Amino acid sequence: MKIIGLLLVPLSSMVVLWGVITAVTAGESLELREYKTLWTNLRVPAYKLINEIQNERLASAKLLRDPAEAPAVTAQRKRTNTAVTTFRRLSSGSRDRSEEIRTQVDAVYTQLDRLESIRGEIDMGLSDRLHSYEAFNAVIDSLFGLHRRVAIIDDIPIYEQSRVLIDIAYARELLTREQAIALGPVTTAERRQFTQIVGNRRFLIDQALSELDPSLREPHISLITSPAYQRMRMMEDQIIANRTPRGYLAATEGPAKAFLEVQMRASTMLNGRADPVADQVLSRAFLLAGTALALVIVSIAFSLRMGNRLSKELGALRLAALEVAQERLPHVVAKLRKGEKVEMPELSVASTTVEIDDVGQAFSTVQQTAVEAAVGQAQLSEGVGHVFRNLARRSQTLLHRQRIQLEDMQHRATDPEALDDLFRLDHLTTRMRRHAEGLIILSGATPGRGWSKPVPLLDVARGAAAEVEDYQRVTVEPMPSQRLAGPVVGDVIHLIAELIENATVYSPAHTPVIVRGEVAARGFIFEVEDRGLGLSAEELADLNERLASPPEFDLADSDRLGLFVVSRLAARHDIRVTLRGSPYGGTTAIVLIPDEHVAEPEASVTKEPARPMRVVRSD
Repeated sequence: MKIIGLLLVPLSSMVVLWGVITAVTAGESLELREYKTLWTNLRVPAYKLINEIQNERLASAKLLRDPAEAPAVTAQRKRTNTAVTTFRRLSSGSRDRSEEIRTQVDAVYTQLDRLESIRGEIDMGLSDRLHSYEAFNAVIDSLFGLHRRVAIIDDIPIYEQSRVLIDIAYARELLTREQAIALGPVTTAERRQFTQIVGNRRFLIDQALSELDPSLREPHISLITSPAYQRMRMMEDQIIANRTPRGYLAATEGPAKAFLEVQMRASTMLNGRADPVADQVLSRAFLLAGTALALVIVSIAFSLRMGNRLSKELGALRLAALEVAQERLPHVVAKLRKGEKVEMPELSVASTTVEIDDVGQAFSTVQQTAVEAAVGQAQLSEGVGHVFRNLARRSQTLLHRQRIQLEDMQHRATDPEALDDLFRLDHLTTRMRRHAEGLIILSGATPGRGWSKPVPLLDVARGAAAEVEDYQRVTVEPMPSQRLAGPVVGDVIHLIAELIENATVYSPAHTPVIVRGEVAARGFIFEVEDRGLGLSAEELADLNERLASPPEFDLADSDRLGLFVVSRLAARHDIRVTLRGSPYGGTTAIVLIPDEHVAEPEASVTKEPARPMRVVRSD
């Protein structure tokens, strides 16, 4: 997961980069297509509205010179209102495309709301020709401001040509302003303003024509070189020279109308250029996005393949290491403890990565070293066992000869004190023999002591009590006459003796140790109960687990030799030993001897007296 996490960082960055490139490139195409929408919803209705307001301005100028023009003004106002309604309806769908467009449309709405007040001032005679002229100009200027705002586009050639066409359209606006001023005799101020407007118009046309594309320039060249346009220029010069030519208004109507037609055709042609450019940008966007996506997919596939390979190799190395730690080494150690020979195969992990291969070789070396250490430990344990066994066998031989001599001396002794000393020596010899047998058991061998015939279990308990140092505290209670099979008598005596000695050692010197016996459904039970301080639940659980599953003998844990001996003897004969708390506060050891080792009592055996029996030394 960490490898995949490391790979995800650059892959995520690549995906994000691909998304940004795709979004930016596709955004250019969408913006070009949006340019056509803005042309339909804003610029076309704006051009039509400008034309109607220009007509109303001219009609209002005529009305201020001749009140008989009122019906024509009323009709023109209706056409203007229709154009305003159409503009408001179409612009409402596109005004929210950007904050700049919304601001400019709102400015147009504000100027359109002033139309009624302008008309009211004209109807009531509160406005002269120059004031009404300037009021209509402000409305038209706001609409041209909207044109310039909407014409902004990322495609530079389309933007430049659109800007030039807007300048030509404004030149036509200046021409209509000339019409509104020069209807008849003009004042000095009106002539001065007329002269300024004519100069601006001619400058705009000359500058714009030089910047237009040939396909857009030709219709405009044909227009300004026409006889009608040249006649209009001559009349303009006459007005500027303080003369009043006849038929000026009629002479300007043709060029003004031609300007509008040429302008609309050029704008429509330019708007049509946006679609191919948008398609080209979109195709480039698809190509770029597809190429980037292919690179991202290849990178992801390659990264995932590399990460998956590394993950598999590391996973195989992990499984191999776990197998060595949890299966191979424990199995090898178990076989070595049994004295069997082992062959440890090398740890091999198929890997194309040098580092992982090196780690696998290191694990193989560690495995071999661990096996060698286990073999050495097994050999050491075996050697220690041989030492224990040899020393114990020698001690057994000497102790057996010592007991024979002590028995012979007891038979010949007549002095009570000497006889008492001989009995104590005999008891000491018995205890030493048990300790020697303990060494033999720890070495894994079988003690030589055994019986050929079954022995009453009561005698087994007495014999066990006689092998402990503080045997005078031990009380062996009467028990049934069942007998114990001869081959297991020596081991059971040793086992019970270890439990009794443990009870005497871990209980106060003035308290007794009780040994009971009774028949159970699955064999015979011995109970060894002391009245000591007892054990905690955790200690009892730990000791019972050790008794149920005999651990390996640990040379460092010499304080619990008796526990090792008991667990070994119990496991050897399938005897179950359990420790539990005693009602007297101490500990009770329960020994369950299986049915296979218990025999029924002989018919001629007399019953034991129904009273407790205490092992005492002879006087």
